[in-house]
Amino acid sequence: MTTAMSLAPAELHLSELTEANRPAQLPLLTRIAELLTASTAVTHLLVRGSLASGTADRLSDVDFVAGVHDSHLPAFAAALDDLMTVGGGALLPGWRDTIVADLGGIGFVFLVQHEGRLHQVDLYLAPASQITTLRRKVAGKVLLDRPPAEITTAQIERARAHVADLLRRPRSCTELLIEHLVLAVLLHKRIRRSQRFVAYSEWHMLHTATKDLIKVALAPASRFWGWYQLCEEIALTPIGRACLADLQAAITSPAVPDAADVEAALDRVLALTERACPNALDGLTDAITAYRTYLELA
Repeated sequence: MTTAMSLAPAELHLSELTEANRPAQLPLLTRIAELLTASTAVTHLLVRGSLASGTADRLSDVDFVAGVHDSHLPAFAAALDDLMTVGGGALLPGWRDTIVADLGGIGFVFLVQHEGRLHQVDLYLAPASQITTLRRKVAGKVLLDRPPAEITTAQIERARAHVADLLRRPRSCTELLIEHLVLAVLLHKRIRRSQRFVAYSEWHMLHTATKDLIKVALAPASRFWGWYQLCEEIALTPIGRACLADLQAAITSPAVPDAADVEAALDRVLALTERACPNALDGLTDAITAYRTYLELA
């Protein structure tokens, strides 16, 4: 019986991509593509973004769409962090991407070490039953087009329900910390490219992640939405007041950050995590040390 992680050879169609554009990221793209398509659960693989269009630079991310047979999507999604960290060289579990457009699946961002640099790998998992519709909306190069086994209505419904459950699930302190780390990489890229409007947006996302981290750590049963009643709920203890001081420092920083502002935000959130929810750092200390080293070398 085929499982979500069973292995099968797959012929990847890389020649068109290579002819159009020989990016420095091609060896990484090939490695991750081979890793993903080793599972017979993966029916389709597309690369999109600047690597597909031939406009990539050294900062470009590696952006995949993977179609997974609907019956195997829950198991594949559950195994994805292990697959990418053990087999793909990702430093951290994936961030559940809240920026990507809704295409009927769920997006993840991984920070992958390759040839002495930290690269961003965006991976959008979609049920195989959605791929035809998705390909009408997304431009990209097809690396793998493997006809799926029969997909039943019940399998489609289970895959759809699983995606909805993943998107609704509240994020943990660890996941919110990883969100900060991923956004910091994105912000450094925006700053180098002088993409001030995008930097403004992602800087606000980082501040919101800081607020969410504080609330999950110190007021997990909060009845209030968003930024409401923070002082009333959080400023009841010395730890809470210190966390709100960190948040105040964040929101009074420049509207569009520079690299030093991003580094200061990382320092704040790591100190805040150590203070308010130290368990979120369990098992991540070495990864975070490596992450900061890669940022310094970038």
